[in-house]
Amino acid sequence: MAMNFDPFRELDRVAGALLDTRQGPRLMPMDLYREGDIYMLSADLPGIDPDSVDIDVDGQLLTIRAERTLSNHDGVKWLSRERQAGSFLRQLNLGQGIDIDAITASYDNGVLSVMIPVSAKGKPRKVQVTTNSNENTLTVNEGEQQITA
Repeated sequence: MAMNFDPFRELDRVAGALLDTRQGPRLMPMDLYREGDIYMLSADLPGIDPDSVDIDVDGQLLTIRAERTLSNHDGVKWLSRERQAGSFLRQLNLGQGIDIDAITASYDNGVLSVMIPVSAKGKPRKVQVTTNSNENTLTVNEGEQQITA
């Protein structure tokens, strides 16, 4: 079995792991777009147990938390261990006009999808313009004829 070993790459990886100051939750990459009356959020969470995903809405703040745990193999000699265990966190300010009670989420193939619907208050609406018909009517009596403009 042929193995390529690059000591500089390995040194860079070890130094990066030792000097990594991110002790707290990691960010998860995400996409957010609007399709009609629904905002669609897609977040990459590969290797995450769906039961560890927690989505909270507090006021207008949407918080997504997830935890990745790696299996622990006793008595093995690791040749490479680049996948990291830890927690992931993302917070979004939803703003006004969101139907907070109708937010739904699903997890499939390592991607968390969150559907955030726009409330009826947040949707554009048409305003009806009314006029007072008496002000716009002009009546003139000419003999026996009546003209209305």
